[in-house]
Amino acid sequence: MPSKKTIPHFFMIVYVVIILVPFLFVLFSSLKANNTEIALHPFGLPKTWVFENYKEAWVKAKISVYFFNSLYLAASAAIVGVLLSAATAFAMARMKLTRISKWIYQLVLVGMLIPGNVLFIAQYFLVRDLHILDTHWALFLPYTAGALPFSVLLLVAFMHNIPHELEEAATIDGMGAIRMFWKIILPLTIPALVTVFIVNFLGNWNEYLLANFFISRDALRTLPTGMVGFRDAFQTNYALVCTGIVFSVLPVLLLYSFLQRQIIEGLTAGSVKG
Repeated sequence: MPSKKTIPHFFMIVYVVIILVPFLFVLFSSLKANNTEIALHPFGLPKTWVFENYKEAWVKAKISVYFFNSLYLAASAAIVGVLLSAATAFAMARMKLTRISKWIYQLVLVGMLIPGNVLFIAQYFLVRDLHILDTHWALFLPYTAGALPFSVLLLVAFMHNIPHELEEAATIDGMGAIRMFWKIILPLTIPALVTVFIVNFLGNWNEYLLANFFISRDALRTLPTGMVGFRDAFQTNYALVCTGIVFSVLPVLLLYSFLQRQIIEGLTAGSVKG
């Protein structure tokens, strides 16, 4: 008789295989010499490992410009969003503002219920009236604001579990609220902060709608919108198209590879009452 864990593990292995097989196809295809080799041996190893495909895509197709635009926009908006969310969560979970905190919490919940795409028209008029259309500010501000509801809810749940004795001891030592936030609360909240950062980063990295309509200059395009032009320019060269896909997936894989433990801790810690 199979154990209770055998069946779940079997389905997880099948799921992983389903996810990995298309990625392996893209990875191997990005290193092949031409479309004929990709068509004849779609899942086979390249006969000749053509690393020049990556250089050509990086330089000629301007993947480097789109990549770094996406990287600094996604990272900076995620970092600012994490800090704003942490400060809001600290005020709601740790400071004695019970009535105000409840109202803020309800507003945050409402923000979770509104799909981001519904706000597209309002966001467009807002960035237009602020005269930041066709600049990276037009993406930075919506990215940061859009990440706040989920981030605040997760961090509030996490901060509720921090012992109040730590704050009492810090108050006796003469710490103010701001210093307590930076010296005590933030270090203890690192697993949740990492989780929030990664979720926000991935959302910003993959965002297409706002980047497509708010940015028209090619030098300011992010990777998702730049890949559309890249696909149109090299649609007959499948090796280069696959190379661009690998560039777009690489940061996500690296984040999950190095920070998977912190992601799991951050998502589960707030659900356990200590």
